[in-house]
Parts: sequence; structure tokens; C-alpha cells
Amino acid sequence: MSGVPSRVVVVTGASSGIGRETALAAADRGDHVAVVGRNPERTRSVASQAGGEAYVADFDRLDDVRMLAEQLLARYERIDVLVNNAGGLVSEWELTADGHERTLQSNVLAPFLLTRLLRPRLEATSALPGVAPGTVRVLATASMANQWGRLQLDDLEWAERPYRRGWPVYGTAKLAVVMWVRELAERLTGTGVDAYSVHPGMVATSFGGTSRLVRLGNTVLAGHWGRSARSGAEPLIAFSSTLPMDAPSGTYFSRFRPFGRTAPQASDPALRHALFELLVELTG
Repeated sequence: MSGVPSRVVVVTGASSGIGRETALAAADRGDHVAVVGRNPERTRSVASQAGGEAYVADFDRLDDVRMLAEQLLARYERIDVLVNNAGGLVSEWELTADGHERTLQSNVLAPFLLTRLLRPRLEATSALPGVAPGTVRVLATASMANQWGRLQLDDLEWAERPYRRGWPVYGTAKLAVVMWVRELAERLTGTGVDAYSVHPGMVATSFGGTSRLVRLGNTVLAGHWGRSARSGAEPLIAFSSTLPMDAPSGTYFSRFRPFGRTAPQASDPALRHALFELLVELTG
């Protein structure tokens, strides 16, 4: 649409941390950035710094995700990259307004739904004249924590298993991210759109602010337990650019290293397919 530069990059969870750094770096290289966040003031501040546009959405509400998609589709005739970065860890089992466990919804259901709704625009962008092959992408922030995940489709909401301050749930959510992105990549074959999941590294941001373990680590190590937000964002910054990827669509990256370690379930194609279909059902 008028006033929008050639490339459009959508970054969720962009009001702080690695999302903010990714948005600002994308703007610095000349991309137009749609800055998506939960906190209105911080989201608008980052959008102002990036010369982009702010979109406020709470991923604890799937209707917010649907509204966000409507706004993005109405505003942009093209979307080159979707960076699904929003998510987090909560320490107590809680349900969202939609009746889903919060960690599952913020890390899995909400980004899955947003990707589904924006997919036609991404595919249309890849077919535009002048768009370099392999540069239209879906990225999702995963984690090395996926290795301790244990996917159980009949208890995806973690209602029947010990919550343990949210850590096994978080690991399983990130395993689900690796798996649905890998399945999405297969379904995108021939469309010109690629998909990747990325572990940014241990980042010292506001992540896990409700976790006693994270707070203890910050206290013991005087806030220096992880890499900076800028350092953590480096893979997302690079992968959201037009730089070529050195691994096939669907790959899980541990920072810049392709084919990072994953839980055994990630390699089960039947389970990936079943998970994808269940996520379609849960997100309507």
C-alpha cells in the first residue's frame, strides 16, 4: 500500500527483548516493520524508534490474534517475513480467556493461528515480481528446552501431569513449535515460502519473570546469566533479512547452527501431522 517500502517484516513480542532488537535492526536495514506487542506504550515506543507501525495484541486472547491478522492484511499488500517471537513461561497452571493453558496458547496456539491467517499473503508475496527466491519466510522462536519436552496429544493442556513451575510445559511447547514449523514447511513446498524455528541462546531478558529459578539465577549472577538481547536477536535479525539460508525449509537452528538437537518426537512425521491437525482444530 502507499507509503510502505518494498519489504514488510512482522515481528511479534517486539515491545522488548530480542523482538525489539530484531524490529530495530530490520528497520535499520531499510525494511518496514510491523511491531506487535502486548504492552501499548512499549509497543508504540519501539514502533516509533523503528519508523514502523504498532499493533497491540494480547496472545492470551485468540480473538486478539484474529483482529491482528485482519489489521495486517488490511494494511499491507505484501508480507515478506513473519517473525513469531511472542511467548514465555508461567510458573502456575492457568487458563486463558479461550480456555487453554497459558504457556501452550502464547507459545504455540497464537503464533500458529497468526501464521495460518497470514499464509495466503506470504504466498502471494513470494510470487511478486522482483522477490528473490527463498526470501519470504516464517520464523518461530524455539528453544533448546525442546529437548526435555514430552508431547502428549491427549493432554496438550497439561491438566493431567505435574506442572513443576511450568518448565516441562515450556519445553513441550517449544518442542511443539519445532514440530509444527517442520510440518508447515512440508505443506509450503512449491509456494516459495520457507519456515524455520530458531533457538536464540540463553538470553538475559524479562523472560520467565514469574519463575523462581530464573529470579534466583538473576540474583546469584547479578543479572549476567545470559547473553544480551541484541546478541540473542542476531539469528532472527539475520534470518529475517534476504541473506540465503544454509539449510532446507523446516530446519531447527540452534542460533546459527542448523539441525540443532531436538527431542526424539520431533522426528516422528506421523506425530507432527497429528499435532498440526490438532492445532488447526484448537484454533478454529
